[in-house]
Amino acid sequence: MPHSAPVADAPSPLLQGREFAWTPADFARVRKLIYERAGISLHEGKQAMVYSRLARRLRETRHASFQAYLDWLESQEGVEGREWQEFVNALTTNLTAFFREPHHFELLAAHLRSKPAGTRWRAWCNAASTGEEPYSIVITALEALGPQASFQLMASDIDSRVLATAAQGVYRLDNVKGLSQERLQRFFLRGKGANTGLVRVKPELRRMIEFLQVNLMSESWPFKEPFDLVFCRNVMIYFDAPTQRRVLERIHRVLKPGGLLFVGHAENFSESRDLFTLRGKTVYERR
Repeated sequence: MPHSAPVADAPSPLLQGREFAWTPADFARVRKLIYERAGISLHEGKQAMVYSRLARRLRETRHASFQAYLDWLESQEGVEGREWQEFVNALTTNLTAFFREPHHFELLAAHLRSKPAGTRWRAWCNAASTGEEPYSIVITALEALGPQASFQLMASDIDSRVLATAAQGVYRLDNVKGLSQERLQRFFLRGKGANTGLVRVKPELRRMIEFLQVNLMSESWPFKEPFDLVFCRNVMIYFDAPTQRRVLERIHRVLKPGGLLFVGHAENFSESRDLFTLRGKTVYERR
């Protein structure tokens, strides 16, 4: 009896209609590399997002396939690592807004006012993104403590590109439409001429913030003194449980006893009661 011809494998759904071949093995490699570099844990549902964001890097670096790009990326290990930074930048999510989760800023203001006048404050915002969150923090500090506030904020992110935007402090009017007229007049300069439609934060806000790149996975963090306050909002959702615990232990070490940790609305660290006590809605106190 003659053998029938072998049936050709059906094309993988990952390959259909794509500019570049994109296989489960490619996705597995990307997952491994971003986890090792940035602690980010990508689940299966992120395949389309990863493809579209990294496809831009393939075009930019003129690679014909993900395999070739990833081989080349791994060969950069010993170099200064510009493409590693682009790889991380492409896969990090930067969703932010001024005074997002407003209850945190109300609690922050009350906490700042509860201490004696002249108290020196050190704070860290470790997912600064394009700057809306750090500027919201220092606006709150100035409103609560007055113009003589002794308040210093370290604002960090793993993504070099968003940090550059944050340091400039320039925003479209759309970005600030949720702010009151009083806040807009007090803390922002309105653009004129070619800059119509833009606002820039006033120098007094910019002076209170030091922007720096920090990878939460790196062996050492560049801080000399402990903090009174840490904002780590909507960061831990990208980490698996062991990575979350490791980062929380290190935040515990850089926070003063009694210091406050502000986290995202979807984050819950009841497993780390030995480190932090719940103080309010998604606000923890260092034990």
